[in-house]
Amino acid sequence: MCVIGAGLIGGSLLRAAEKAGRAVWGTSASQDTAAQARADGFDVTTDTDAALHRAAAADALVVLAVPLPALPDVLHRVDAVAPTCQLTDAVSVKVAVADTVARFAPRARYVGGHPMAGTAESGWAAGHAGLFADAAWVVVADDGLDLQVWADVAELAWACGARVVPAAADEHDLAVARVSHLPHLLAAVLATVGAASEDELALALAASSFADGTRVAGTRPELVLAMCEGNHDALLAAVDDALGRLGVLRGALASTGGLAATVRAGHAGRQRWAATRDPQGVHVRLTGAAPLAALRDIGRRGDAVVGWTD
Repeated sequence: MCVIGAGLIGGSLLRAAEKAGRAVWGTSASQDTAAQARADGFDVTTDTDAALHRAAAADALVVLAVPLPALPDVLHRVDAVAPTCQLTDAVSVKVAVADTVARFAPRARYVGGHPMAGTAESGWAAGHAGLFADAAWVVVADDGLDLQVWADVAELAWACGARVVPAAADEHDLAVARVSHLPHLLAAVLATVGAASEDELALALAASSFADGTRVAGTRPELVLAMCEGNHDALLAAVDDALGRLGVLRGALASTGGLAATVRAGHAGRQRWAATRDPQGVHVRLTGAAPLAALRDIGRRGDAVVGWTD
């Protein structure tokens, strides 16, 4: 496996895959990051072309673990050096990545991926082999994909300890707009409101509710901007939904002082989320008339693929 990008996600992928017994190597645009990785015993270089030549020779799976704005330059090199490679990614949007791959590396055998794991920290030092344990790992299941590459990406996810959730690219983007990208924006708003006083009293009193609600506001702003702006259409719909609910809350608070409807709905939503933490494990085979459609249905009902039937 060749990982392009050795930050939090790429670095954790290298560690997890090596721990699972895979041959791994990677690249970083940063000399310092590459040096840190080599000091920890990993084969990471700044020479992307050399890493891709090696991937082409071994028909290795190439994983793009760079921010969305960096993809065109990376994909130019993929198309020049390993044009028909097995290709996946760990970027938090899927339609935009698929469009970029189709434009800049159209011959690559691409299957999109997105491990739903991370922290507010970044960089090689923040990564660890257990980052993906029990996490949902989306493997895009749009029609027309190479089923062998789909299987290889699923095998990578399982090797890293994750559970595979198949999804259509556009449905993935709508979902993560609500449960990943909108929370980043709400955390930014909450942190801004908390820090808006002229004195420090509010922040001095802030405890776990403020800390939990603003945790992801500690993420590097450029990373948040890349994923949120890269999913702007789906995110705009999620923001509109949130604003509508906030408007109802404000109206109720201003007119009657009552917040029951909002608080109870939020409690019910949290309980429903908690109930999905132990999804049903499904075994599949990539055969039949429409295997990818069957995979998408598994994701829609909240289940996860955990292995092959045979």
